[in-house]
Amino acid sequence: MIREFSENRMALAGLVFIAIMLIFAIFAPFIAPYDPSRIDTKNILSGPSKEHMFGTDTLGRDIFSRIIYGSRVSLSIGFIAVGIAVLIGVFFGSIAGYYGGRIDSLIMRFVDIMLCFPTFFLILAVIAVLEPSIFNIMVVIGATGWMGVARLIRAEFLSLKERDYVVAARVMGASDSWIILRHLIPNAIAPVLVSATLGVGGAILVESSLSFLDIGVQPPTPSWGNILMDGKSTLGVAWWLTIFPGIFILLTVLAYNLLGEGLRDLLEPRLKERSGE
Repeated sequence: MIREFSENRMALAGLVFIAIMLIFAIFAPFIAPYDPSRIDTKNILSGPSKEHMFGTDTLGRDIFSRIIYGSRVSLSIGFIAVGIAVLIGVFFGSIAGYYGGRIDSLIMRFVDIMLCFPTFFLILAVIAVLEPSIFNIMVVIGATGWMGVARLIRAEFLSLKERDYVVAARVMGASDSWIILRHLIPNAIAPVLVSATLGVGGAILVESSLSFLDIGVQPPTPSWGNILMDGKSTLGVAWWLTIFPGIFILLTVLAYNLLGEGLRDLLEPRLKERSGE
């Protein structure tokens, strides 16, 4: 599997970039050259230079340092939000797929109702009611993004629950919870891993959009979205305020998409057969 994955250069490039961003996030205090909140009135809107690689903002804060620290916020929101979505989706999807009947119908109709709402506008509505904070953003993005995972798990359970090893477990007296946790979820998790990897990039985009609209992560805490928000009023004179955080958002989301596609090819070989690859 490792050899096959290493032959996929695009997926490997995505993994390498994600690893670099994780290093930035973990070791931000040692990598960032300045305190991200330090105000320097002598260097307001200073362009890229040796002292400030990515320039400074309207308060003289170093953009490179703020992007490095912002990776902590953006990546943590992406991981935790997707983790919440996966937990909720696996719970509802496994119950619907395993028990079927009225329980399945009830859960899937609820999923259909949730899918009828435009996700981003639903998030906007909830955030408008709640106080904008990192915790609330994580919970809201996760609580509105679990429907796809539930459908994936349900579909896998429908095809797996009649397999011989599941029937044998029932005959031996295994409980439903044991069968679901021990036999079904481990064999149904592959498409969920792919969906979760792609979902991290989507969650980072949502967080950046909310912060750009000033209802996400609030200053002075740096995030890629609120760095973009600071730069929208000075776009004509300080291009670096929008270009550099925008590039990091683009590359990070692209890296997760490439990694997700690579995992799909690795974990779901039957998709290759269907597409004739």
